Amino acid sequence: MRLDNCLNFKDFRKLANKKLPSPVFHYIDGAADDEVTYRRNTSAFDDVDLIPNVLRGVKDVDLSTTIFGKKIDLPFYCSPTALQRIFHYEGERAVAKAAQKFNTMFGVSSLATVSVEEISNLVDTPKMFQFYYHKDKGLNNSILQRAKDANFDVMALTVDTITGGNRERDIRTGFTSPPKFTLSSIFSYVTKPTWAINYLTKGKFELPHLQEYVKEGTNTAISIGNYFSTMLDQDMNWKDAEKLCSDWGGHFALKGILSVEDAKRAVDIGCTGIVVSNHGGRQLDGARSPFDQLADIVEAVGDKVDVICEGGIQRGTHMLKALSLGAKACAGGRLYLYALAAAGQVGVEKALSIYKTELERDMKLMGCKKISDLSTNNIKFK
Repeated sequence: MRLDNCLNFKDFRKLANKKLPSPVFHYIDGAADDEVTYRRNTSAFDDVDLIPNVLRGVKDVDLSTTIFGKKIDLPFYCSPTALQRIFHYEGERAVAKAAQKFNTMFGVSSLATVSVEEISNLVDTPKMFQFYYHKDKGLNNSILQRAKDANFDVMALTVDTITGGNRERDIRTGFTSPPKFTLSSIFSYVTKPTWAINYLTKGKFELPHLQEYVKEGTNTAISIGNYFSTMLDQDMNWKDAEKLCSDWGGHFALKGILSVEDAKRAVDIGCTGIVVSNHGGRQLDGARSPFDQLADIVEAVGDKVDVICEGGIQRGTHMLKALSLGAKACAGGRLYLYALAAAGQVGVEKALSIYKTELERDMKLMGCKKISDLSTNNIKFK
């Protein structure tokens, strides 16, 4: 399979599997425990049908939306994800430039392999910084100030990683950051020589936001589950989130909200948005899917904050269903990570182009010319 043969999300996944060593692929592809929530994140969309209207004159379709005070040309964006340099040597640079080409938002993780300063100099489209709340308060202050100085538009505090999920695929494959070449894992890496050559010769692997404070993840190999469990502050609470929101002083979101109660509290502490997410099914297996919770959360707070649906999205029709329920935009990590692993920037660009084309076609078939035309009148739960 080649990039030219990729027509959809599943094709990018297949190509990524061919390109990546097994531990790296399964880090992207895997989830917690029995991966029930991971599968439910996508299957939830099957429980809702679209009801199209016709004869609406839909020659020209406007896919733009406004989130966190910024207009973007697509109603979806690239969620922040960690360790992108491991998936492809271009890493976050590739995704940032692809997002800019389509004028949509790009998220940068605390565990990014490219600094906020470089990303800020590289692209001028809206940018989100994803914040992990560490035990080391000096590290927290440093990360916040760097993102602020780099003029990032939104800060999103991840709140669903208070401890690491049980990611059994990572345990079986021995995946760590940075990759640890052991007797049990070396075969997986040497069978993908192109990946290995690029990883070893295309610049040093670094976590620039962390390495001045902690060795874990850059100089000391550690699993992501263990990193969350040992390095992040398990005493983080609503007061901490409220203070971080105040210290940031701009658009602020909580990422990893699933309950209506928490959505309401997010409004109370000053958030301007919430990301309805379960971390791609990688934390609490058996949790509800974001799409399953979306309607209740939109009803409770959708008139007060921007509600983003993140997780399980693989098609333009999935986005249409979430937008019809009142999400201001959709987001995803695997949505573009398989394409990044498959072909770097050109892969991400192709993935975004496919989703854009799907949305344009599906909007016309729905009889809708703009995102605001979508509503609960266009869907029916089975």
